[in-house]
Amino acid sequence: MRLSLSALFFGLVVAQGAMAAGDGTAAVGGGLGGALGNVVGGQLGGSTGAAVGAGVGGAAGSAVGANKRNRTEAAIGGGLGAAGGSVVGNSLGGSTGSAIGAGLGGAAGGAVGNNLGGDDGGSHSGGHKHKNKHKNKHR
Repeated sequence: MRLSLSALFFGLVVAQGAMAAGDGTAAVGGGLGGALGNVVGGQLGGSTGAAVGAGVGGAAGSAVGANKRNRTEAAIGGGLGAAGGSVVGNSLGGSTGSAIGAGLGGAAGGAVGNNLGGDDGGSHSGGHKHKNKHKNKHR
C-alpha cells in the first residue's frame, strides 16, 4: 500500500507541472495509469508484468485524459513513457523506483503526446493552391 501511495504522489507532482504547461488531464491520466498499472502488473508478473502493466495503464490513462483528436498520440506517448520509466526505475530503485518511474514517464509521455497531436490541429487537405495565372507562351 505504501508503494502505491508514493507512486501516486510522485505521479501527481509531475502531472501538476505538466498541467501548468497546458497539457491537462492527459498528463494526470498517464501518470496515474502508469503508476497503478505498474503496481498491479508487478503483483501479477514481476518486473516484466510491471512494465507491461505500466505501458497499458499509461496508454489508457493518457487516452482518456486527452482531447478527442489527440488521443492516439497521447496514448502512444503515455504508454511508451510509462513502460520505459518502469524499466529504468526498476534498474535504479527496484519495485518502488519502477512505480515512480512509470508514474513520471506516463505523465511526461502523455503530455508530450497530447502536445504533438495538437500542434498541427489535424491534417490539412489542400487548403488553397497557388496557380500561375501568367503563363509564358513561347510560339
